[in-house]
Formats: sequence, C-alpha cells, structure tokens
Amino acid sequence: MKRILFTLSLLMGMATVALPHTPPQDTLLDFSDVEFTESPDTSAESMEYIDVPDDVVFGDGQDLADSTQGQAQLAAADGTATHGGSPQTLWGIFIAGIIGGFAAFLMPCIYPMVPLTVSYFTKQSGTRTKGVINALLYGLFIIVIYVALGMLVTLLFGASALNEAASSAWFNLLFFLIIIVFAISFLGAFEITLPSRFVNKMDEKSNQSGFLGLFFMAFTLALVSFSCTGPIIGYLLVEAVAEGALLGPAIGMLGFSVALAIPFMIFAFFPSLLKEMPKSGGWLNTVKVSLGFLELALAFKFLSNVDLAYHWGLLDREVFLAIWIVIFGLFGLYLLGKLKFSHDSDVPFISIPRLFFAITVLSFTVYMIPGMWGAPLKALSAWLPPSPTQDFNLHQVGVGIGQAPSTGNGIVKKYGDVFHAPHGIDAFYDYDQALAYSKQVDKPVLLDFTGWSCVNCRKMEESVWPDPQVLKRLKEDYILVSLYVDDRTDLAPEEHYVSAFSGKKIRRVGQKWSDLQASRFGTNAQPYYVVVDGEGNQLVPAQAYNEDIQNYINFLDRGIAAYQQRKTNTIK
Repeated sequence: MKRILFTLSLLMGMATVALPHTPPQDTLLDFSDVEFTESPDTSAESMEYIDVPDDVVFGDGQDLADSTQGQAQLAAADGTATHGGSPQTLWGIFIAGIIGGFAAFLMPCIYPMVPLTVSYFTKQSGTRTKGVINALLYGLFIIVIYVALGMLVTLLFGASALNEAASSAWFNLLFFLIIIVFAISFLGAFEITLPSRFVNKMDEKSNQSGFLGLFFMAFTLALVSFSCTGPIIGYLLVEAVAEGALLGPAIGMLGFSVALAIPFMIFAFFPSLLKEMPKSGGWLNTVKVSLGFLELALAFKFLSNVDLAYHWGLLDREVFLAIWIVIFGLFGLYLLGKLKFSHDSDVPFISIPRLFFAITVLSFTVYMIPGMWGAPLKALSAWLPPSPTQDFNLHQVGVGIGQAPSTGNGIVKKYGDVFHAPHGIDAFYDYDQALAYSKQVDKPVLLDFTGWSCVNCRKMEESVWPDPQVLKRLKEDYILVSLYVDDRTDLAPEEHYVSAFSGKKIRRVGQKWSDLQASRFGTNAQPYYVVVDGEGNQLVPAQAYNEDIQNYINFLDRGIAAYQQRKTNTIK
C-alpha cells in the first residue's frame, strides 16, 4: 500500500503547487507472545508436504498476530478466502481512497461544477436549513454510489479471484494494460467517457424533486466526471484488487467518495467560501497530465511482477530505472513548460510553487541515475526489481545474472541458474539441499520465505541485509536458503506430487515453498525468517518484516546461540 500512498501524495502535492497564486481573501508486529513448540522431524525422508492452493494471497510482512488472524490465514491455506484483509491493509486502501478523492475534486470535469451545484442548494432549496439537508443527502448519495461500485467489483471478481489477482501473471498483465490506457487518457490522447444517451437520461431524472432527484443528481455527477475520475478510480480498484483484500474495493471507494463529497457539502454549508476558490483554468489540466505521468510510471511495476515470476528478463533493474528516469525527466520538463501537449494552455511564466515542484521531480530523476550502475537507491528498494537482476553493477562486481550456479564451496546449487541472492551471499534455493549442506558444515539454516512481488522483502534485502554486521552473519554463520513462494518455475516431473491435504497437484517451485511455509509455520506472509537446524527443527521464534537492524542482529544471534546450545545438549 505504500506505493499507492506515495503516488497519490505526489499528485496532491502537484495539485497544491499548480493552483494559481491569488492574494489572501505502508507492520511491525510483536511476536513476543507467540509460543513455539518443538517441531517434528523434517528430514528429507520424513518430510510430507501439505498443499496450498494456487489462490492463496501472499502479503508483505503481515504475520499471525493472534489466533483469530491465524485461523483466517490457515483458512486461506485450505482454499477458503479470508474476509476483509488485515486492518493495516484496509486502512491503507481507505487513506489512498481519500487522497484520490481529493485529487479527483481538482480535475477539470469536477472543479468547475462546484459553483453550479452549490447554487442549486442555496437558491433552489428555499431555506438555508433545507439547503443544508439537501447538501448532506447529495453527499450521502455520492458515497452510496461509489461504495456500490466497489461492492460490484467484489461481487464480479469473487473472493478467490481477488486472492489470485495478487500473484497471477494474467491479472498483473491486465492491470498493466489498464493503467497504461488510463495514463494515455490523462495525457490527453483521448477521453474515456460513458455513452451520452445514458448520461442524458440520468440528467433528466435529476430534475425530479425529493430524494430521487438528489440521487440522480449525484449519479449524473459520477457519470459526467467519469472521463476525469475513471482513471483514478480504476487505479485505486486495481491496487485494491492486487492487495487481495475482499473488502478492499469497497473500502477504497468509501474513502474516495467521502473525500469527493466533503468539498461539495462544505461549500453548500458556507457559500461565502466560493469567493476564495481559485478560478478554473489551465492549472486543472496540469493536475490531470501530472497524474498521467505518475500512472505511466507505476504501470511498469505490474509488468515487473510478471517479468520476475516468469523470468522473462525484459525488465532488469537498469531497464526499469531507465524507463522511470525518462518518464520523470519528461515530467519535470513539462512542469517547467518545456514540454507541451495540444490541449495545454500557454504558460507565460512559471509560478514559484510550480518551480519548486519541478525541482523536486527533477531531483528525484537525478537520484535514480546512479542506480543504472548498481547504486542501492534504498528509498526505492520496495519498487525496483531485486538488485541481482542488475546486469552491470559496480557495487557488486562479479555478482550478476549471468553467473554460473556453482559457488566457492564447489556445490552446484539447485535452481542456481534461476535465483540469485543479493550482496554476494552464497545462498541456496532448495530446502532439502540447504539442510543437507547444513549437516556437512555444522551451521544453522536461515529460511528466507520471500517472493518476487513482495515489496517488504526488497526493503529488508536493501535496507537491513547490507549492514556489515548483518551481512557478516549471513555469510559466515548461516546457511541462507531463499524460498520464493510466488515463483512460476516448473518442478521436474518426478518432483510433482498430489497433496493429501487438498487433492491438488504441486507442479511449481513457488507452490512447493508456499506449501512448506503454511503447513510448517502456520503463516503465508512474506518476508518470514525462520532459523532451523540440519534436521529442520525450529530453534527460535520466527521473524517477520522489521527494518530495525539491531533487532535483526539480535534475532540472528539468538539463532546461533540456540544452535550451539542444542548441539551441546546432543553431545551430552
């Protein structure tokens, strides 16, 4: 959800600085109360996997905080949907909806309609009291209409489809194309409109008196403004669906409609404020085009998710960065008036707020440039493809996609030609192989349940793992095994198996590791770190997403101490 908030916050900032100058008139969870019991023997001979269906949602760092949530997660593991999503996810979607609603209010299709709408409430209602009541009802009907749209999306997709969307290649490709179309629309190539006959029919019904007339008046606003609000609504719904939360679309539309309705009601309550409103003009189109640039950049995140899961190699880290550098560079030039579209007004001069916003966008562009040569870019680590996908990396010479799977220990890593650990860590990518090697070298194993589309996994890898103390422990004291739960690599035919749990056949690498995580550790959230010995026995409480470096060091140290203690007890 952080990417939604970041994007829409940029838009609101753009809207603020674009206003003409007038004289004054993203879970840190506490696992201290989680009790872990002795794990059963999980050697290769005794290991029996339990199936996790394909439509399980793998979230970013949301662990099982209590038994109720744990039951919901395990319900997802056996194929039943968890309803509503985590509170953090729903709050994030709601806040994103609010920001999107305020941004939509500043669109050319809505902002100029405010005086006319308020005039209806103040002059046609007869009395001030009736005008206030009508304004409240008008706002309420706006909320009802958009929330109904969110509920409709949920009903059309269904719970299982919403879950599948989070990691499905086809859903992500569809989302990519949808957002590209929205971006092109905002840039001015065309307008997405509804049939005029339908809009006119609703407009006629808005002339009726009473509640029905107010409802159709609100409905007409939604229809007439669709060319401006459609791409914003579309992006919010796409993100809500991608989060996999059943109530996400409805919650997102609730936030959006509340933010859109509030200004209309406030101006109806206090009509004198209309005199303080900036006049409509070219700045409204600047807001619209700015959103187009942002949506164009964000669309590539969805394409990147698919590219990583299927190992197409189309959007390596430097390719992704090159696209973003060009998009935000053009965005900055547009704000400076050096790039114009056919529907833009002439800009005789640049206002000071607009200049500062252009400086911000261009500074962000310059910040990304060193990433073309492997700079970490920690502020963007959650958005970018993993650093090992970088073909040319001055920060990690000799560690790249083209390397052979063999490492310094002489072992050919299973799936080593597919996966690559960051920062030169000599990692394994197969659970059984890691356990076997652990016994040879007498070191504990750190299970890293991760995913290609896991935002918080990238943040941990780029913000916590590079710390010298953390990296030293990962390289010298542990056998790291990274298990990608959303990977689409096919298992060898002889490794396919039918789960006794669900009756489904496990065919892919990601299915195998998601099966292991849910069945052994009772969670399907990533990142998730577990310390085990060579037999697969868990040694200390697991660790979820937490960017506190000292906390992670303590976690690793506890694992080493527990491993040494168990070894001592075994000798005795």
